Amino acid sequence: MPIRARGTRHRSRSPRALVLAAVTALAAVLLTPVGAQAAPARESRPVYSYENAIREAVWVDTGLDGDGNGRTDRVAVDIVRPREPAQQGRKIPVIMDASPYYACCGRGNESQLKTYDANGVIQQMPLFYDNYFVPRGYAFVGVDLTGTNRSDGCEDVGGRSDVLSAKAVVDWLNGRARAYTTRTGSERATAGWTNGRTGMIGKSWDGSIANGVAATGVEGLRTIVPISAISSWYDYYFAKGAALYDGGPADLGDYVTSPDARTRCAAARQKLVDGAPRNGDWTPLWTERDYVRGADKVKASVFVVHGMQDLNVRTKNFGQWWDALAKNGVERKIWLSQTGHVDPFDYRRDTWVDTLHQWFDHYLLGYDNGIERRPMADVERHPDQWSTDRVWPPSATAATTVHPVSGPAPGVGGLSLKAAPSGATAAFTDNPALDEQSWATSIDTSTPDKAGFVTQPLTKELRVSGSSRVTLTATPSTSSAHLSAVLVDLGPDTIRDYGGSGEGIRTGTERTCWGASTAADSSCYLTTSAATVDVGHTVFSRGWADLGHYASATHGVALTPGRPYTITLDLAATDHVVPAGHRLALIVAGTDNGLIEPAASRPTLTVDLARTAAEVPFVGGARAFARATAGTAARLGAPASPEGVPVPRMTRRLPGAGQG
Repeated sequence: MPIRARGTRHRSRSPRALVLAAVTALAAVLLTPVGAQAAPARESRPVYSYENAIREAVWVDTGLDGDGNGRTDRVAVDIVRPREPAQQGRKIPVIMDASPYYACCGRGNESQLKTYDANGVIQQMPLFYDNYFVPRGYAFVGVDLTGTNRSDGCEDVGGRSDVLSAKAVVDWLNGRARAYTTRTGSERATAGWTNGRTGMIGKSWDGSIANGVAATGVEGLRTIVPISAISSWYDYYFAKGAALYDGGPADLGDYVTSPDARTRCAAARQKLVDGAPRNGDWTPLWTERDYVRGADKVKASVFVVHGMQDLNVRTKNFGQWWDALAKNGVERKIWLSQTGHVDPFDYRRDTWVDTLHQWFDHYLLGYDNGIERRPMADVERHPDQWSTDRVWPPSATAATTVHPVSGPAPGVGGLSLKAAPSGATAAFTDNPALDEQSWATSIDTSTPDKAGFVTQPLTKELRVSGSSRVTLTATPSTSSAHLSAVLVDLGPDTIRDYGGSGEGIRTGTERTCWGASTAADSSCYLTTSAATVDVGHTVFSRGWADLGHYASATHGVALTPGRPYTITLDLAATDHVVPAGHRLALIVAGTDNGLIEPAASRPTLTVDLARTAAEVPFVGGARAFARATAGTAARLGAPASPEGVPVPRMTRRLPGAGQG
C-alpha cells in the first residue's frame, strides 16, 4: 500500500480532483466548435490513470557483443505508459533514465530499486518520474545498462557499451532499432505508441550516460537533464595525473555488474584494468569516455544540475561541459546548489518538480510556457536562498589575472594585480596528513606545509563565477610531486554541511506525495531540510595536479630534483560571492588529504612567485577586484576563523551511491 505519514502534504491532487480535471479537459475538447482554434496548452495535466497504466518490458538489440558470446547484447527496458492515449490513437513522448543501479544499489535518497511481480512485470520504478509524468501523458522508460540487472553484455563504466546501449533505446523509440518481447526470444516489439521525442534524465552515472548519448547527436533525443553528472571519466578519476581515488573503473564495474554477468565478463573487466593505469596517464580508454569532445554534435537542450560542493563527481565535470555547450550554441539551463552529491528533489523539491514539469512540457510536448526565456541560472547563495542570472556566467564576468606576492612571513603573502618581483619565492613541504581545511584554518600562520596568499578584508563583495586556473612554476626536491590549489572565502558563514553524511540535507520523518500511487509504487517520499554548519571559512574552488604531467596529460615523467617545472592546475567551476568584510585567499600546497592520493615521495616545493598567477573569473573583472581590495593593504594577519568552529570533512562515495 502507498505509505502515508501523519501530516503528509500531498502535492498530487485527490481522486475527485483528478476526475474533475479529466472531465474538464474532455469537455474543453468536445465543446470547442468545429473549425474553432482552442487556446494553446501551457501545462500538461494529470488526466490519465496511473493505476491502469500499461506496464511492459522489451529487450532492445544494441548491435554490440560485449561478452564475446557470438550474440548481440540486448538491454532490458521497462516501460510505464498511460493506456488512454494508445486507445485514442495518440502518440506520446518519453522520459528515460538509463542506469546501472536499478538492481544493485538503488536510486534516490531512499535507495529505491526496480521491483517486479511473479511474471516479471515492472511494479515499482524508482523515483517519482513515472508517478508524476505518466498521468500527464508521458511514458517513463527505465533502461538497465549492459551487464546490469536484466540486460545482456558487460558493464564498461561510461564507455562505448554504456552509451550505445542507451542510444539504441532512443533509436528503437524512433523506429531505427529492433526490440523483442523477451530476452532470448524472436518476437519483435515495436514502439508505435510513441512519437519518438525523448528526454533523458538521471543523477550521477545515469546523468553521465545522458551526456554521452547527447554527444552522439542521436535523432529524437530532444533534451537531457544531467544531475551531478560526469562529462569526462578521466576527470572523475584523475586531475592532470593526480589520482583522485584509490580505485579504477574496473572496481566500479564490479560494484554494479549483475551476478550472472561476472563470469562471462572477465575479459571485459580486464580491459578496464589494462586501459586505466594508476599512473594518471591519459589513454584511449579515457578518450572513449570523454563526452566533452562530442559537444559539437549535441542537438538536445541541456538542463545541468550540480552541487558546488560535490566532491564525488567534482565540479570540473559540469564546468567543462557547460563551456563546450556554450561554445557550440546549445540551448541550456543550470542550477547550482551548495550541496554535495545530492538530487534537487531533496533540496528544493517544490520548485524542482514545477521547473522540471515545465521543462519537459516545453521540449517534449512543445508547450509555449516560457521556460526557455526565464533566467538561465539559479544559484544557491545561502541554505535555501537562491538568486538568478539571465545568462551564466554573467555577461560582466571576465577572467582576471591575480598574482601571489610575498608577505611578512614565509608562506604568508598577499594577492595583487601586479606580478611579484623576480626572485620572490614561497616554499612548502608536502604533508599528506593535512587537507584544505587544515591549510585554511592556519592561513595567517607560517607553517611548513602550505603557502597562502590573502587579500585584506574586502570593501565590496567580490563574485567568482566559472572556472579558474592557477599556473605556477615549482622546483621539487624529489622525483615526484602532487600539487593542490584552492580558493577560500575567509570569514564566518552558515553553509550547508556538505561534508556530513547527508551532504547538505537532513532527512525527515513525514512524507510528501508527487503524483499518483499504486499498492506497489508509492509517490510519497520522506521530506528533507537543509543540514547546516557554522564555519569560519569556506573552500569554494579546488584543483590538483601531478607535477610529472607538466608537459603532457598523456604521459607523466619522473622529475629531476632541483629543476623548475611549470604546470597549470584547473580549478573547478563554481559561483561564489565573497562578502565585503571577508577575505579572499589562494592556497598552494601538496597532497589534499581525502581528495587526492599522495605522490610516491614527500617533496619540498619552491614556488617562483614571479612566474605564478591565478586566472579567476570575477564578475566585473579586474576593475571589480581593484575596487573590492582598494584601501585594504594596511596589514596582513587577521584571524581566519573563530576558535572552535567546525569545518566539513570529506568521505568518499561512489557515483550515485549515497544520495542516488
